[in-house]
Amino acid sequence: MAPLQSATPFPKIIADLLGLDINETWVIVVTSIAAAGVIATVLLSMTAVLGIWGKRKITAAFTDRIAVNRHGPYGLLIIPADAVRLLSKELIVPEGVDRPAWDLAPLIIASSALLGFAVIPFGNNLQLADPETGLAYVFAVASIASAGLLMAGYASNNKFSFLGGLRAVAQNLAYEIPLVLTGASVVIFAGSLQMSTIVEMQRQTLVNLGGVPIPSWYAFVNPFAFVLFLVANLAEVGRNPFDIPEAPTEIVAGYQTEYSSVYFVLIYLGEFIHIFLGGAIIATIFLGGASGPVLPGVVWFFAKMIAVYLFTQWARSAIPRLRIDQLIQVGWKGMLVLSFANLVLTAVIVGVVA
Repeated sequence: MAPLQSATPFPKIIADLLGLDINETWVIVVTSIAAAGVIATVLLSMTAVLGIWGKRKITAAFTDRIAVNRHGPYGLLIIPADAVRLLSKELIVPEGVDRPAWDLAPLIIASSALLGFAVIPFGNNLQLADPETGLAYVFAVASIASAGLLMAGYASNNKFSFLGGLRAVAQNLAYEIPLVLTGASVVIFAGSLQMSTIVEMQRQTLVNLGGVPIPSWYAFVNPFAFVLFLVANLAEVGRNPFDIPEAPTEIVAGYQTEYSSVYFVLIYLGEFIHIFLGGAIIATIFLGGASGPVLPGVVWFFAKMIAVYLFTQWARSAIPRLRIDQLIQVGWKGMLVLSFANLVLTAVIVGVVA
């Protein structure tokens, strides 16, 4: 087995380029803010393109339509047009809302996803931080969004919003446990929670087929866990068949019914950033992270993350919604049992091989 490569955090690279001493406190603060700003800008730009423009184009392709094509080349100017339209609208505050919770909910939903990217390795040396508990940190901060969804539903003083918030919590509880357990099976293989170590362990060759080396991506090593994680991730990001927290045909728009203007923008951004965070986690722990031939690692990483995003959009257009009782049964009676079985089987296999 090849030795693990040590990763250099992105802030240190910026400090080295500027000729600064990364051991000084003010340098750490400034370079960390600069690195976080770069990554956040890239993520928000990608969200604007794939969330506002790409979603319409992808959905139109599934339903044999054209979608936006009159606002600039290929309809791309719909992005700034929608931004101006939404941000210039009046922020309407319904009567009877719990104002502090109502104000904080959109911020919690959006920020919890952005915080998760702090430990994601986007490419060679392109990582804000690499703590030893990286995977646990990602799961922890991503789950904070559940509190934001419940706050939005409760604080809106609307029965449909409240139902959406309760549905979101019930769904996340049912599927976060299988998600974490399936991620734990990857930790057993890698022997570490550190994201860079998990990626590095997948650089080894699993098998040679006709002289072509197949990497030991955990999606190949344990495809059952990969499928489980994909399904649980669909539930976590609220995509069909698990979109019951919004369910427009049943509860208007669920927890976000009473939000408008910039608050709606924050919730909308949070929804898509969570989808990209799910794709980033899958790319990191199952698809080898930034590893790939010829092209730079960061290109491979974003290609894998976008591929997961396209899968969620396919599910949104192709799979009908489950009823709430069906969704809970699938989570507690199906996914939970299968994820425990996968964890035990993984532990046995690794123990025997070791």
